[in-house]
Amino acid sequence: MKITIAIDSFKGSLSSMEAGSAVADGILRAFPKAEIQVRPLADGGEGTAQALTAGLGGETRTLTVTGPLGRPVSASYGILPNRQMAVMEMASAAGITLVPDEERNPLKTTTFGVGEMIRDAIGQGCRRFLIGIGGSATNDGGIGMLQALGFQLLDREANPVPFGAEGLRVLDHIQTENALPQLKECTFLIACDVTNPLCGEKGCSAVFGPQKGADPEMIRQMDQWMERYGSLALKVCQNADPKAAGAGAAGGLGFAFLSFLKGSLKPGVDIVLKETGLEDYIKESDLVITGEGRLDSQTVMGKAPSGVAALAKKHGRPVIAFSGAVTRDAGVCNEHGIDAFFPVLRSVVSLKEALDPEEARKNASDTAEQVFRLIRLFQQ
Repeated sequence: MKITIAIDSFKGSLSSMEAGSAVADGILRAFPKAEIQVRPLADGGEGTAQALTAGLGGETRTLTVTGPLGRPVSASYGILPNRQMAVMEMASAAGITLVPDEERNPLKTTTFGVGEMIRDAIGQGCRRFLIGIGGSATNDGGIGMLQALGFQLLDREANPVPFGAEGLRVLDHIQTENALPQLKECTFLIACDVTNPLCGEKGCSAVFGPQKGADPEMIRQMDQWMERYGSLALKVCQNADPKAAGAGAAGGLGFAFLSFLKGSLKPGVDIVLKETGLEDYIKESDLVITGEGRLDSQTVMGKAPSGVAALAKKHGRPVIAFSGAVTRDAGVCNEHGIDAFFPVLRSVVSLKEALDPEEARKNASDTAEQVFRLIRLFQQ
């Protein structure tokens, strides 16, 4: 029996590869001769860089960058040497979890550290970038990142604008001549699952500003500044489009990637499935296993397990899912390619106990063993 396992992380408990390996151990106790391939899986959000770096044989690089509040923070990203690729999450340098609640203020928070990560990776020889941009603390339109990459964003006196959305307030003109020359050799694939434009009632300031500390007056002002920023960008980037789907992602960081770095924004799970070559493994399998920490009706809304199931059904392969928890509405997953799913919790425990990595690993392994013992019984 040939089996491909691609499970998203059990957040707070097991990484993608750890969850997959635990399930594989259980299967092998029931089918010792099974041929099993464990592949990394993520949806472009938290844990994507770790999953792809570990699953594709990369290495993790850690450096000190400018955090969202302008203070130094430690950030990490993955390097896949054989592909000259860097795998990053903008949240590592400018994520909202790096900002205490009482200090959340999008007028001040910057994406400068994201640019520093990119610059460092270029110095390491990377020319391909896969970047997840969820979980941002910023609403600066990506100007901090651009500044770190050598773009000049200047006020009327030709001084560099300050960090944060306040920089957009005084932004007068943009110069691209001093941008890192290596950027012309780089491609940027951006994992983005939102379609918001840069400005307006569905723009980044109105929709995402409140969770980053913006009050109604700040939202009104930032939206106006973003609109002017879009016009200024168009003067130096013919392809700048504030209305483009995803331009408002990560406080306008999506717009900066699209306009200045010719980035391509795609759903995270689509990027991960392609980069890991999962379909090639599925085609050669008899059975496909997927899962995530919590299986529910949202799983079918473009999350990683549904992407795996779609690929499996394309090739007529059965799909089993394992998850840390299963909600009552998870039955919809059976209508979207997941033939059967199983929660791995085996007794009533506290949340802390359930999230304990060793406990979660044992639960996943033991549950998989029992499921495959049943499969073995019917094969006999």
